[in-house]
Amino acid sequence: MPHTQHSRRNFLSGTSALLAAATASAAFPWSAKAFANTMAVDRPRVGCIGLGGMGRGDAHGHRSFGDIIALCDVDESQAAKANEDPNIGAGKADLCTDYRKVLERPDIDVVSIVTPDHWHVKIAIEALIAGKHVFCQKPLTLTLEENQLIRNACRKYSDRVFFVGTQQRSDQERFLRAVNMVRRGLIGDVRKITVGINGGDVGGPFRKSDPPAGLNWDMWLGQAPKVDYIRERCHNTFRWWYEYSGGKFTDWGAHHVDISLWATGLDQEGTGPVEVDGTDVKHPVPFRDGYPEQDDRFNSAHDFNVIAKFASGMEMHITSRGDNGILFEGSKGRFFVNRGKIAGQPIEENWDKDQFGPEQLQELYKGKPFEGHKNNFYRCLAEGGLPVSDVYSHVQTMNTCHLAVIAARLNRVIKWDAKTEKITGDDQAASFFARTPRAGFEIARV
Repeated sequence: MPHTQHSRRNFLSGTSALLAAATASAAFPWSAKAFANTMAVDRPRVGCIGLGGMGRGDAHGHRSFGDIIALCDVDESQAAKANEDPNIGAGKADLCTDYRKVLERPDIDVVSIVTPDHWHVKIAIEALIAGKHVFCQKPLTLTLEENQLIRNACRKYSDRVFFVGTQQRSDQERFLRAVNMVRRGLIGDVRKITVGINGGDVGGPFRKSDPPAGLNWDMWLGQAPKVDYIRERCHNTFRWWYEYSGGKFTDWGAHHVDISLWATGLDQEGTGPVEVDGTDVKHPVPFRDGYPEQDDRFNSAHDFNVIAKFASGMEMHITSRGDNGILFEGSKGRFFVNRGKIAGQPIEENWDKDQFGPEQLQELYKGKPFEGHKNNFYRCLAEGGLPVSDVYSHVQTMNTCHLAVIAARLNRVIKWDAKTEKITGDDQAASFFARTPRAGFEIARV
């Protein structure tokens, strides 16, 4: 038996036995500390790929549940910084710049992927093929095609746990309360949702230069087109370039569109908008046929109100204008929620009194108890089942987000067939369904 299978089986069966014993006692607290202490002799081994600020933050969380034994980043300084951190590598992890060295190790059970967006799906599918459980940050995909590729891979390798890092799905006081309020019909039929995600950055022209020592720029680019190094294309500001991300549409859209679709039951395969209007959009550079005409400035949309229309008549306005957050408007009432508050008459008058408790939370958590984001991930490793933030619902979110990007880039209305998952009646818009990767950086089909 390969060592990977043996170690994973020991971890899963051992944890399940411990959980079964613990369940007999109501006093067992499933928490990061309790899990780590219980699993001290057989903790999952974790490899972290992508170690910028978010990557290091996720690594801190993983270390509460497992042992981080490998750190990988195409920027050597990022991996070194993570290894120096006593709460990540503690000077003991193996460092590398090629993610494949992490995936080929039989002693790694869990892979944490926190790279720029355009790398997520390629690494994630290869991790599944290698037999790893995957925690991948949002937005999971770059294109509509990638949604289908990762969904297919997760179906094929359904024994692996795949968790998407959309942490708002673990916010009980605000977002889970909002989802429950809508799902229970307490504000009536939802007619309009305003998704405030703010605008992207505007900047440039930026200077082209040689990449800094220790950064493999060609590997950082990966499947994206080969271009000269510009510091602002890399690290934190990569998301303001359509070559690597979808701007705010996928950055914050992956959070707020997700909550909106989850609440309205439109996060299931076969659901989605029928039309997306991108006529009210401004970009910081001129576009022709959906592509930017300048290569030294940020190019993702900075001022927009994209309207997604659904078969029910509901409209979702994805906008840079107004407050960041979600305004749900139903036939009986309306309320607003973001990371700082949840407010409105239904909240002030407690319309969900006696209808938002452990039972409803467990329903949202697919039968598992409410707990922290990574707690749920590692519980699923032990018990099986889908995590609260699963690939299948996330793909539905990303369909809407990517359609918003395409409509915005073309500055027009596009039609979508949610059943067949195709853009209809517009060959140019349909050409954005997928992107041809650079040779040598193709995504595996499984």
